[in-house]
Amino acid sequence: MRRGLPAVGAIALGFFVPSACHIERRPPTVSADLVLRHAAVWTANPARPWADAVAIREGHLVYVGEDGGVDRYIGAATRVLDLAGRTVLPGFQDSHAHPLSGGLELGECNLYEAETPEEIEGAIRAYATLHPDLSWIRGNGWQLPVFPDANPRKEVLDRAVPDRPAFFSAADGHSAWVNSRALVIAGVRRETPDPPNGRIERDPRSGEPTGTLRESAIALVAEKLPEYTAAERIGAVRRALAEANRVGITSITDADAGPEYLEAYATLDRRNELTARVTAALHTDAQVPVEAMAARLRALRARYRGGSRLSVNTVKLFADGVIEARTAALLAPYLGTGNDTGELVYQPADLAARVAAFDRDGFQIHVHAIGDRAIRVSLDALAQARQVNGARDTRPVIAHLELIDPADIARFRELGVVASFQPMWALADEYITKLTEPALGPARSRWLYPIGSVMQSGAVVAGGSDWTVSSLNPLDAIQVGVTREALDTGANHPWIPEERVDLPRMLAAYTIGAAFATHAERETGSLEPGKLADLVVLDRNLFAAPVKEIHLTRVLLTLLEGHAVWSDTSFIREPL
Repeated sequence: MRRGLPAVGAIALGFFVPSACHIERRPPTVSADLVLRHAAVWTANPARPWADAVAIREGHLVYVGEDGGVDRYIGAATRVLDLAGRTVLPGFQDSHAHPLSGGLELGECNLYEAETPEEIEGAIRAYATLHPDLSWIRGNGWQLPVFPDANPRKEVLDRAVPDRPAFFSAADGHSAWVNSRALVIAGVRRETPDPPNGRIERDPRSGEPTGTLRESAIALVAEKLPEYTAAERIGAVRRALAEANRVGITSITDADAGPEYLEAYATLDRRNELTARVTAALHTDAQVPVEAMAARLRALRARYRGGSRLSVNTVKLFADGVIEARTAALLAPYLGTGNDTGELVYQPADLAARVAAFDRDGFQIHVHAIGDRAIRVSLDALAQARQVNGARDTRPVIAHLELIDPADIARFRELGVVASFQPMWALADEYITKLTEPALGPARSRWLYPIGSVMQSGAVVAGGSDWTVSSLNPLDAIQVGVTREALDTGANHPWIPEERVDLPRMLAAYTIGAAFATHAERETGSLEPGKLADLVVLDRNLFAAPVKEIHLTRVLLTLLEGHAVWSDTSFIREPL
């Protein structure tokens, strides 16, 4: 096997997983703290995919097997839960999300469910009225397809918030909408030039800013916002992880964490109050020279390394923007735009130099890449780093992967690159039908979110949400990955049905695949004796339920190292 590539197997199960270390199984010497029995235990272990019972002691699994064999682990003090056929799975792991910023957003004006400009304006006006003490009105979640050309106007926001500056992030995080007061405070006028890798949307007649900002232009106003306090950030982590635990998540990657975020996570980690394992992908600044950026990252790693549930050895890089705003980098022009192929955040040589430098320092690379040109340039950079620094088990991650040129699919396996997909996006919603497919045409659109093809190539796939861009619930995304249809639909019109993935493979992406992406597959990601007891109990057997009802499944219990971080009171009335 080529050096530096993960071993794969589990052909009988229908999914690829990296090989785990050998775990010695010895007869028990003491009884378990907790036993779950009479269950449908899907282990994500290719050697033994199914079991009936598990036993847990001191945070670790000491038994995974047939129900009859668990009796010898039951002592006088053992808590026994009879699950009556309910499903037990490894704890879900989210390979790309924004928990801290999502936790902050939960306390602000939320527009994710608003479907018309009128609903959005009304929600903002109501929020502003309820919060007369706020110096800025800020919120999040406006959906790009709601507005013509994904370009909301400042005049609408001026009506809703006439007395204060207002700032609203789009649902995808790559655009912002501000009112006139905010533009004045930031000094953004008709003559203000677009910043590198950003765009100020302008009225085609007057040239005045419309109120919509793209990519790096967002910072022109965002840097004027009041700073969050340390207490607010810590509270945001608590809120976000509580939500993650509620949907069965026990490990999560914060895909863009700055120093203030690290301090919030580390504070809770020192207190033993992180209720999920957190991998922090360190924020990088494209305007900072590579060596200075590398030094800054090394200092952060040295300061925060050694945490119990916090890992700080990953670096985040943006290769491009998003297709909907025409900021993703494509190999061929957007239709109807002449020669516009979007922009790369880094020129190929610069990206390659940064990837090689960070890789040389031992950092794992995590890249945002949406367009096919950005994906190719990212793969090229990773290949060059591999050549310069030597082939090692580095497990770089490329996230989102909306449009992959078919010629590049095999390269993920060849280069040992983990593909972090957000399967919730793999359906024909208005982002696709109104903004994406019209910009690409049918031939290129065939290769949007090719999850099935990448899995078939033998690459390791990790599931993620990009929350709050989309639902944090892995079961929602798993259903979409299986059906390629919207939730709550009785229709049978899958979008690009060739790319559908079966249930075992989708579950693997959110368990052992995501664990592999964070170098954690020896401790988590599957249910095997010796591993940490991170697991979830569901209210039904997923494999017996109709696939279009997967999203209706409820998480009854989430265990982190054998301790309940979430429990449904209808299932367990006494704390574990």
